[in-house]
Amino acid sequence: MARASEASVVLVHGGFVDGSGWEAVHRILSQEGYQVSVVQHPTVSLAEDVAATKMVIDAQDKPVVLVGHSYGGVVITEAGTNPKVKALVYIAAFAPDAGESVSALIANPPPGAPTPPILPPQDGFLFLDRSRFHASFAADVDADKAAFMADSQVPWGVGALDGAVTEPAWRSKPSWYLVATEDRMIPPPAQRMMASRAGAKTIETPGSHAIYVSQPRTVAALVEMAASGATVGTA
Repeated sequence: MARASEASVVLVHGGFVDGSGWEAVHRILSQEGYQVSVVQHPTVSLAEDVAATKMVIDAQDKPVVLVGHSYGGVVITEAGTNPKVKALVYIAAFAPDAGESVSALIANPPPGAPTPPILPPQDGFLFLDRSRFHASFAADVDADKAAFMADSQVPWGVGALDGAVTEPAWRSKPSWYLVATEDRMIPPPAQRMMASRAGAKTIETPGSHAIYVSQPRTVAALVEMAASGATVGTA
């Protein structure tokens, strides 16, 4: 089993938010002895977001457990082919195959799936309806924190949604997946499909799309499982 001192963890945020949502996960893993970095990618285009992530990966001096939430799953799927990456962890995240993008994955939602309250594009960027953010994105997050998240949204570039993966890292790296069973942004059946297709070791937990904020200990525990299961202490 790998020791925490032998692993680096790199956390990648999704759309509409920034890396600050990882604060509690960062704190837990840091206290356990992991070297933890948070990517602040611009969510403008997949290429730019992957470049920002690879910059952080390249700066690590230990094998990397690469963690992505939501759209961050697309980013880690593309960036995770970096040889320093030993394991992938998807948190209620997209896990595309070659040629797939977020746009492709959301084109045919399961029957009865909730419709995320995404507003029409503004100058090539997307936002969520602030009045519906809490219920749709962060239903199990404290109301005041959810309101702050809604008011501090990061514009999500349409180009990022259309960015297609070239070589999915999960085809060559071990992966783990947390399905948030009360997610109203990415339907749980879609999460299960992507996790199964990737051959990911999967856990299911009742929680919203923002489960990385509301249940950081559950998320951190899965990251630690990945760190140990991938024997990241070996070359």
